[in-house]
Amino acid sequence: MDVLTTRDQVAAFSASHHAAGRRVGFVPTMGALHAGHLALMEEAGRRADAVLASIFVNPTQFGPGEDFERYPRDTEGDLAKARSAGCHAVFLPPVAEMYPPGADTVVRVPALSGPLCGASRPGHFDGVCTVVLKLLHITRCDVAVFGEKDYQQLAVIRRMVRDLDVPVEIVGHPIVREADGLAMSSRNQYLGADERREALCLHRALAAAEAVWAAGERDADALEQTARALVAASARARIDYLEVRDALDLTRPAGPITGPVVLAMAVWFGQTRLLDNRVLA
Repeated sequence: MDVLTTRDQVAAFSASHHAAGRRVGFVPTMGALHAGHLALMEEAGRRADAVLASIFVNPTQFGPGEDFERYPRDTEGDLAKARSAGCHAVFLPPVAEMYPPGADTVVRVPALSGPLCGASRPGHFDGVCTVVLKLLHITRCDVAVFGEKDYQQLAVIRRMVRDLDVPVEIVGHPIVREADGLAMSSRNQYLGADERREALCLHRALAAAEAVWAAGERDADALEQTARALVAASARARIDYLEVRDALDLTRPAGPITGPVVLAMAVWFGQTRLLDNRVLA
């Protein structure tokens, strides 16, 4: 497995595979890899001939007071995991390689970035879009795989790629969960033992909402109330948002729900903010 640190090295990697008629699959990450990330890499391997991952803790998607400095980093462990998942190369750029002096361009997808995480993390998706677009251009990949746990992020990236005519296939991979149902996240390692136990209320809340949906409930407020009651029962949970949104454009349903929706939530446990969601269709 090659470890690449410059844009030119990545361009040469992709060019060599394209010259041989091989597809390049790409998985962007911020490191602290877990089984969820490895599932994305394995999916890329099923859809392409060569798999390239990136490990880059992107400073532009962190706001003031967020956890950029303490975000978990384990470069050697991450490289070993990427190798085990079948990666052919990992792009490990320094910040100056991604953002040269004077870099001033920002990519924004206003409508999809506004609600949910965008409301509580202003500017977050500008940083995500900017770095993802750069990575797609740098890697010149044919297919890129993203996890569906970050549902809004995936929707924003799909819209950006469509609107800017980026020639890449965007694939969403289902949420990978721990055996007890907690969605895998690099930030799970921040949780204390009690917080980790309490965080299972997210999975229970989504399951409860899915059950009433299956029973015929089509009122967004009622679905939210079902889930919110189970999250609020945890003394350590502090809800950032818990909302039903249209599965495609993330607008709030007006009146009875007639199409697929996503129940998305962000909940704090101590200093740790966790995301989870369930598509109801």
